Amino acid sequence: MVKVAVLGYGTVGSGVVEVLHTNGESINKKAGEEIEVKYVLDLRDFPGDPIQEKIVHEFDIILNDPEIQVIAEVMGGVNPAYQYVKAALEAGKSVCTSNKELVAKHGPELLNIAREHNHNFLFEASVGGGIPIIRPLNQSLTADEICEITGILNGTTNYILTKMNKEGLGFDEVLKQAQDLGYAERNPEADVEGYDACRKIAILASLAFGNHVDFQEIYTEGITKISADDFKYANKMGNSIKLFGKTKKVEDKFYAMVAPVMISDTHPLYAVNDVFNGILVKGNVLGDVMFYGSGAGKLPTASAVVSDMIDAVKHKNTTVVQQWSSKKLELTDIMLSQKAFFVRVQGTVEEKLSQVEKAFGNVQVIKVEDLKQEFGFITQVMSEENFERAQACVEGIITRIRVEM
Repeated sequence: MVKVAVLGYGTVGSGVVEVLHTNGESINKKAGEEIEVKYVLDLRDFPGDPIQEKIVHEFDIILNDPEIQVIAEVMGGVNPAYQYVKAALEAGKSVCTSNKELVAKHGPELLNIAREHNHNFLFEASVGGGIPIIRPLNQSLTADEICEITGILNGTTNYILTKMNKEGLGFDEVLKQAQDLGYAERNPEADVEGYDACRKIAILASLAFGNHVDFQEIYTEGITKISADDFKYANKMGNSIKLFGKTKKVEDKFYAMVAPVMISDTHPLYAVNDVFNGILVKGNVLGDVMFYGSGAGKLPTASAVVSDMIDAVKHKNTTVVQQWSSKKLELTDIMLSQKAFFVRVQGTVEEKLSQVEKAFGNVQVIKVEDLKQEFGFITQVMSEENFERAQACVEGIITRIRVEM
């Protein structure tokens, strides 16, 4: 029998306990041993809940118990999670986490500590919730050189953009609906400003390219400026707007960014809607591989955590190889990256097109019938730097969205 502990009895923590109970028989067969939850760490008590007999309020009880071999950290945040996880690994216990903030900031350090003690630090649930993506990068796709990863990595923002697209509603109205449904937090900043997706693409980039990507150096732009009028243009072209986290290797340069992107209906991620996530991985031999599913939520995320716990039990006293060096990966300035842009500008085509073409060259003009005093256009592929120069020469630009067809 393997005794385990769960740090945190919130949404995901209670899900971990539920999954272990509901699927206990099959989980034990897959692990090769019976898994039993001995402790659950939480500041609160849960009178009336059977879990109460396992509740402890001091982490040291778990740390100092030699019976505990695997810990699931599902508290969230960096502190005290970092201190707890580091101490547990140093004490010879494996740790499985869903904590993207922790992994993005301290991933290589914690992996090194785990290796030094022949144990494991596993974090499948930190990116994509229940979607398996970490293991494929570490195991299934190792014959390929990964050259690009593009993902819809945040269910909240994808839900908001889907509703705006299908119902013609504004951002603020849909955000309130998302909050009422529990998809968005009361303070939604981490989601809508792109910070959540940023940490996730930093983790994926680090694994894909082998060296540490600092999430704080990734250009990040959220969805708060996307409007219902932007979707009118997108629909006119048969396109949609998604929040992408993207990392790409171009020759010897590495790029990473998070931003809203306009995509056509031929793009593999076009049909990823509502709270679902999708991750597209491009290898130099295999080509495109897509992962799709529930990117968040109690049971999908808990399922990924429990899968890691099974892996940790199966690999006691051995380390599952994960290619993530503490050496820093230097990202290339995003201003040098190349793409097309969709732009909205005030004024009529007759008034402004010559000014637009003087700045941007040939463009594809898009008109929406009920937007009389403006028009849109799509530029040729150009660098971010050249776009900035060109837009400074055109008066009345309302917005711009990057385009990926």
